[in-house]
Amino acid sequence: MKTRPRKHSPDIPAHINQSKLPNGVYYDKRGRGRWYVQYRDEAGKLKTERIAGDDATLSELHRIMEQRSGIDRRTLRYLARQFHESAQLKELAIKTQQDYEYCRAALLEMPTKLNKPLGDLPTAQFSPALVQRLVDKIAAEGTPSKANHLLRYLRRLFRWGINRGYCDSNPAQGVESAKERKQRRLPELTTIAQLTEFAQARGKRTRGEKGACAPYLWIVMELAYICRLRGIEVITLSDANSTADGVMTNRRKGSRDNVVRWYPRLSAAWTAATERRAGIWKAKGTPVPMHPESRPLIVAADGGELRKSSLDTAWQRLMKMAIEEGVITAEQRFGLHDLKRRGITDTKGTRHEKQEASGHRSASMMDTYDLSVPLVYHPGED
Repeated sequence: MKTRPRKHSPDIPAHINQSKLPNGVYYDKRGRGRWYVQYRDEAGKLKTERIAGDDATLSELHRIMEQRSGIDRRTLRYLARQFHESAQLKELAIKTQQDYEYCRAALLEMPTKLNKPLGDLPTAQFSPALVQRLVDKIAAEGTPSKANHLLRYLRRLFRWGINRGYCDSNPAQGVESAKERKQRRLPELTTIAQLTEFAQARGKRTRGEKGACAPYLWIVMELAYICRLRGIEVITLSDANSTADGVMTNRRKGSRDNVVRWYPRLSAAWTAATERRAGIWKAKGTPVPMHPESRPLIVAADGGELRKSSLDTAWQRLMKMAIEEGVITAEQRFGLHDLKRRGITDTKGTRHEKQEASGHRSASMMDTYDLSVPLVYHPGED
């Protein structure tokens, strides 16, 4: 029986021939856009699953659907889907669930030598040697913490699968973790200033132009230093964090929030972010959300929320470009988190006052973040 032809949709990316789309594949234009399929779970409830981003080609969509119809139930992708729909995962803390979602997305789309994503490999093909190579490769890219994060997720995923009959072994068990260096880098203020100026200048270039970088990077740098925030805390700020007195922080990991008082440098960074957002929303025809907490301060090029993975990628590109062009040296390279450390170290006042500014509940954490050297008096009388 012939299926009814699809109606033309203006939302589908222009590079896709809509008349040749595989059956059962749908497009959602929200956010960055995604291709998805629908299916019913064991309880008969209709579910959706993302299968590709908006930049997928027609041939890739056909390949994905062909693979799903063949070895779907034996792949890592299928195992992950069952795990993420399980009652066991839903009982975990919200932050743990979010972390597992990040790990799932990162692992399933990793390219392999077989010209297929890692998620499309059968679980039977996974071995300790394969997982070890994966961990070593990610660690060699300068992200040992990410490598260990994904390793812990794989251990949990396969253990869950064994206990429920989805796989026969746990190839992540016994795999060596990546060695994480406890770097406590403290970039010089001149280095920070040079990189901020470089990021601001290159952010003005047209997207796709040679030497261009993400226009929000210099703003993120400013807010990370001034407010002593992690990268994820900067990109999750919203209009709700703007108060009459200053910026209300949104710290993670149990740290106390505080209000960073307005002063010209902070006001300039905040204004630059809101003006950039307004320009993007106007160009995209995006309606302005009514509630302040629904208006993220830092937005992506499409006007949606900026992902942490996108920020990390943009940051690494900026660093590489700055080193190649001689703005900073390889030895001066630093991470976004080091801006928080520099901000805490530069905060004026006593150790207790610095702890109040950083939001740390434990005084012992200041040994990691406050690298200033106290100026003390000599013993005895003058």
